[in-house]
Amino acid sequence: MEPQLCHQVTDSVATVVIRHPAKRNAMTTAMWRALPPLLDRLARDRDVRALVLTGEGGTFCAGADISTLRESPEEAQSLAVAAEEALAGFPKPTVAAVRGHCVGGGAQLAAACDLRLAEEGALFGVTPARLGVVYPASATRRLVSLVGPATAKYLLFTAELIDSRRALGTGLVDEVLPEGELDKRIAELTRVLVSRSQLTQAAAKEFADGRTDRDAYWTAQARAGGDTAEGVAAFLERRQPRFTWDVPASG
Repeated sequence: MEPQLCHQVTDSVATVVIRHPAKRNAMTTAMWRALPPLLDRLARDRDVRALVLTGEGGTFCAGADISTLRESPEEAQSLAVAAEEALAGFPKPTVAAVRGHCVGGGAQLAAACDLRLAEEGALFGVTPARLGVVYPASATRRLVSLVGPATAKYLLFTAELIDSRRALGTGLVDEVLPEGELDKRIAELTRVLVSRSQLTQAAAKEFADGRTDRDAYWTAQARAGGDTAEGVAAFLERRQPRFTWDVPASG
């Protein structure tokens, strides 16, 4: 089976699946290249209100296919960073659903998601020190923002794997589910996400990620968008709100 990124959209949730079973879903050069344009298409799809990233079978992603590093380490890292930034910049909520190994480039992608849910038994590692690779500055800063400098240094210095429970304690993971319960919990969570105001989510995502130049923009969007009036009316009328604001095509 050819390595590839597969996707489907169901009930307003896009699911992107990393598929490379021969190498535990390691990312090839072609897969790194394919992710940003795929995310761009999904971001522009008005039917998509949330995105789940996962791996096929029992593994999330074992990192970059090492053969890509032999060919051109600089190009491989550049492509990985572009994919990471495209995922971090996706304008709607993103969730990593992690089973098995989430290592190297896989951990880089998971960290770029807004939320990370893992199944018990999952293993996480940031492993460039095993290969003598300088971890990208953007990925390092993102890791520090999740787990703090001390844990980030431990992960980067040692390249050791940590289990899902330790990952939960560090903040690398938001929830850990018993074996067999991850899909159910992802479905529950995404149902909640798609029912909420995209206006609130998009603004909160930018603010939480540190953007400081769009306060006036979001004030104007809230004033013109109608979601606030609808949310208040729905609350007073004891009904589910029907939010209509959508992410503009231009972002």
